[in-house]
Amino acid sequence: MSSTMSLHDRVALVTGAADGIGAAVARTLAAAGATVVVTDLGSQTAKAEAVLADIGARGGRAEFVALDVGDERHWQEAMAGIERRHGGLDVLVNNAGVVLVKPLEEISLDELRWISRTNIEGVFLGIRSALPLMKPRAARRDAGGSIVNFSSAMGIKGYPFGSLYSMTKGAIRLLSKSLALEFAQLGYNIRVNSVHPGLVDTTMVARETEKLSQLGVMGTRTPQEMRQAFERLNPLGRLGSTQEIANAVLFLASDLSTFVNGAEMTVDGGETAQ
Repeated sequence: MSSTMSLHDRVALVTGAADGIGAAVARTLAAAGATVVVTDLGSQTAKAEAVLADIGARGGRAEFVALDVGDERHWQEAMAGIERRHGGLDVLVNNAGVVLVKPLEEISLDELRWISRTNIEGVFLGIRSALPLMKPRAARRDAGGSIVNFSSAMGIKGYPFGSLYSMTKGAIRLLSKSLALEFAQLGYNIRVNSVHPGLVDTTMVARETEKLSQLGVMGTRTPQEMRQAFERLNPLGRLGSTQEIANAVLFLASDLSTFVNGAEMTVDGGETAQ
């Protein structure tokens, strides 16, 4: 591994890291040398511990912190613990997210608030809480700090029956650009970028395909038919893997991307290029 890809001596926090893309990101950053703080809901502790065990078996360093990203007190406690144990934070990956597949006319105001709490408020709270720990370390390192926010291909294009998800991910896209400019003008030496995965082979996407097939989207009747329809629509003819998304995060977290700021990295097989 090139020294510029190494995350040796870096501390990284990844939200929603007990499973799926977040778990792949945690493993990948740890393999690059970072000490990784794996965070997820307390109900996901068993899965998170399996991620820690895998990282440890490969010689990496990681710990688990139970964290509800929509709870400001949780963020305060998590950051206080990281400051005590590690002295600061270098990389923040806001990956945690939820999806709602439903026709607009059936969506309640409570559901709008539910999805916004995680997908928008969780990212806002994460960045605001992390800055006091990131700014001093970024000032001492030429490469600075890195914040990677997960948006989605659906934060760039529309998503029928997933309008609230698309709305929240579009918000993260522009939040990332705005903060990239703001932090640059303030001289924080912290880059902010967004990652936009297309459909990835995860349990979340499996649940989406099941719901969409129940709605009869694109003439499908079963989740398998829905998945095949998505594969046909993608220029590469398949869904992405969690590792392919994690590789993009590693690039944005590493010194190879020190001039990448305010960018939206699509990792979608060409879906948004159509």
